[in-house]
Amino acid sequence: MTLSAPVVSPAAIPVRSPNKPIARLVIATSVGNALEWYDIAVYGYFAVYISKAFFPNSDPTISLLLTLGTFALSFLTRPLGGVILGIYADRHGRKASLMISILLMTLGTLVVALMPAYESIGVAAPIAVLVARLVQGFSAGGEFGSSTAFLVEHAPERRGFIASWQFASQGLANLFASAFGVGLTLWMAPADLQSWGWRIPFLFGALVGPAGLYIRNHLQDATSPPAEKTLSPIRQVLRYQKVRVLLGIGALAISTAINYLILYMPTYAVKTLNLPASVGFIATFAGAIVVTFLTPFAGMVSDRIGRTTHMITINVLLLISIFPAFLLLTNVPTPTVIIVAVFWIATLKSLYYGPLAALMSELLPAETRATGLGLGYNIGVMIFGGMAPVTMAWLGNFPAIGDLAPGYYLTTIGVLSLVALVVIRRTVADVV
Repeated sequence: MTLSAPVVSPAAIPVRSPNKPIARLVIATSVGNALEWYDIAVYGYFAVYISKAFFPNSDPTISLLLTLGTFALSFLTRPLGGVILGIYADRHGRKASLMISILLMTLGTLVVALMPAYESIGVAAPIAVLVARLVQGFSAGGEFGSSTAFLVEHAPERRGFIASWQFASQGLANLFASAFGVGLTLWMAPADLQSWGWRIPFLFGALVGPAGLYIRNHLQDATSPPAEKTLSPIRQVLRYQKVRVLLGIGALAISTAINYLILYMPTYAVKTLNLPASVGFIATFAGAIVVTFLTPFAGMVSDRIGRTTHMITINVLLLISIFPAFLLLTNVPTPTVIIVAVFWIATLKSLYYGPLAALMSELLPAETRATGLGLGYNIGVMIFGGMAPVTMAWLGNFPAIGDLAPGYYLTTIGVLSLVALVVIRRTVADVV
């Protein structure tokens, strides 16, 4: 039994950009996408410092949970952004949506960078930070669908490779965010870092935003907007393609859970393993290098052997690696062990990431691709990613789980993704 092919109308017609080098398209799209995800990574990496600046409490755990809760709440606006900006991209072109998303992300980052602390303006500070995060969540929600659609529509014969840059650029973002973490924790006195130093990476993100706007303004779409009014993209997705969207969410789950686990590692190193903050940042820096350079290779391999064959194999390796890695971390909490463990998990994540964007795009037709990708990706990220840090912090309070909370969480999500991949392999005939 196979799922029926997506319903396609002639509204959206792929048109190849004449004489447009693939490398230039990848660089232009990846730079903008990296700027988007850099802003998200910085908030997660510097959560301990942000908690004291905007969410002070006599109990440090409550302060941190409030900070991570604000991080999680921002993901509530991601599906909304995915749908609204996705529809806009399907109706008016990918480039138009990408310009809006990076502008909103830059504004949100600037607010966090310049907002006075709680001790200066009281409750207005955390409220303003929450609003800024909600705006950034909306912005990031529209980023994945539009940028992934943009990439695959320029090189349909190499979808695995070109779409892999969607996630490789996220690795580049984490690389910069981690570099700031390593540099600032080693260079600045803890008091100065807490007082004002944590604002530096946010200011950097806000300053480079205009560069991303300039680059994206010089892109050219590969898919023309619809020439005539048709059934709205969101209605088409919900009426004809909802099962495929759900399968895409399932395939995404383990990768986004691991992504936000790595985002949580600097906090985990300090709060759970009692290690210096710099150790967690060094570990995430090493992981970001792997994601940046290994992900495109994995996408290229999937073009040759098939998406599901590749991803099922890596998923199984993840399942048998996750729990032993966290057993080792909790029993031998040394800097070397945490760096090696994050490096290994990031390697498997990169290999899984490579084909993922292409697989999700192949589940949907061009006319609803940005909308369907935006909806599915952001629901998956909201449930399995944005809630991951606060869920793991909460689970860690149970004596029976304790420090192994990330291991339990990721193993459960890994099983879910494996089931989704097997179903896609057996029922979706038009996915390689």
